[in-house]
Amino acid sequence: MATLVGIAGANRNACVAVSVDGRICAACEQERLSRVRGVGLPTHRPPTEAINETLALAGRSLQDAAAFVISEPNVHLPAGFATVSVEHHRAHAATAFLTSPFERAVVLVCDTTPNRELSVWNADGTTLEERWWWPHAFASLYSECARLFQIGSGQEHRLEALAHLGRGLRAAELSNVFRYVDGILQVDKDWRTRIAGMIQSDRRSDGQPTEAASAVQCRIGELLLELVADLKRSSGRDALCVGGGLFYNTYFTTLIRTAGIFDDVFVPINPGNAGLAVGAPLVASENHRSLSREVSPFLGPEYDSTAIKAELDGCKLSYEFLGQSGTVDVTVDALARGQLVGWFQGRMEWGHRSLGHRSILADPMSPYVLDNLNVFLRKRERWRSFGVSICEDEVGDYFRGPLSSPWMQYESTPLDPERFRHVMPSGASSIRVQTVIPQSRMFWSLHKRMAQATGRGVLVNTSFNSFQEPIVCSPRDAVRVFYGTGLDLLVLGGFVIRK
Repeated sequence: MATLVGIAGANRNACVAVSVDGRICAACEQERLSRVRGVGLPTHRPPTEAINETLALAGRSLQDAAAFVISEPNVHLPAGFATVSVEHHRAHAATAFLTSPFERAVVLVCDTTPNRELSVWNADGTTLEERWWWPHAFASLYSECARLFQIGSGQEHRLEALAHLGRGLRAAELSNVFRYVDGILQVDKDWRTRIAGMIQSDRRSDGQPTEAASAVQCRIGELLLELVADLKRSSGRDALCVGGGLFYNTYFTTLIRTAGIFDDVFVPINPGNAGLAVGAPLVASENHRSLSREVSPFLGPEYDSTAIKAELDGCKLSYEFLGQSGTVDVTVDALARGQLVGWFQGRMEWGHRSLGHRSILADPMSPYVLDNLNVFLRKRERWRSFGVSICEDEVGDYFRGPLSSPWMQYESTPLDPERFRHVMPSGASSIRVQTVIPQSRMFWSLHKRMAQATGRGVLVNTSFNSFQEPIVCSPRDAVRVFYGTGLDLLVLGGFVIRK
């Protein structure tokens, strides 16, 4: 069997994935093991911990690896590593299309690759054919706008969060600043001065440039939709896949999905550079004609009851073992009383969001939930928002938006905003939503039991980590975060620890 190891995330969020005969069976970010948040690849050194961990999860060894597949020019592996290179945007397109359920689609890639920021591909079966590309596009424009808001590189999500607090009322002021003309993105030469003026006037009124941020995001979103409409007209295809760092932004992904231009839209689990660890080996696989299209977000390490108990005993902790049903009941009781719960189950998520295996959970209707999470746990601005999770069969009872969002790739508008006033910052009108399916078993059961107990099956679901740390990986990580933060209850498998 052919074993390929994908390595990506050169500058930050280094990630490794293992493909066996065209099937991705393990993936893990280096930060989860090294405990250094956002760590990239060391110069001329491989991410050893992640390589060893993913190979072990796949039941393989270093000697079994036929090749190490990379797709970033600044990834340099030591001599002796059999290396295969895949063009960067082709790997993005593969991550988007070859993990999608579609047999035929248009693929749009948009990131900040110098002089090649946007590319469009026709995808059929397992074949990717590039149609055209732009040297400059939306992702770098958005990043440059973020810098005008004094938001540093790699922190563009803070501009997205700020923009959610505005209403887009000033977007028309940018109609002649950013334009989409004859298939080309055009930007006025004085655009920075115009936006700086908007930011300054916003700060004079209320201190936070929310309307300026919203205007920037809305205007770029309008132009993105014009491009997507052109892709639909020129391709005649029904499905669109998107890839590249721009599509971390759930405002943009939701805008594209709900516009109805394409019948269906697919956003990969990790559309950014870390996700290339999945796409690159799929391109390079000799068995690509029979690729398995399904890639799980839960491909990281897993710890059974024996391993968890050994860790708890080694730390001399008091705990209860309640099994699945008892654990769910205790968790529901804690959540209903407004407590914060650390939730640790199954194989770790490998993407950029926690999806119910390494999560901090809370009741979104709890009066102080936003401050408890932002101020006391995350130590960040009060206006930052959090996502929620809900069973897929109930999402329409609470939200207007995409009915399926399994890795929180879309956001929705609450049908009753008053019910979510405690978890939505003032000014926000939408919230990221994860839809949970029955195959999630214990997480699904937790939501159903919460609905039975309280009349509402919605939970705040955010990443299980403390201030400036990556998501927890091992039981020891979880215990340390539990005792070092304001969490009230820790659930590891069927084990429960209280303070």
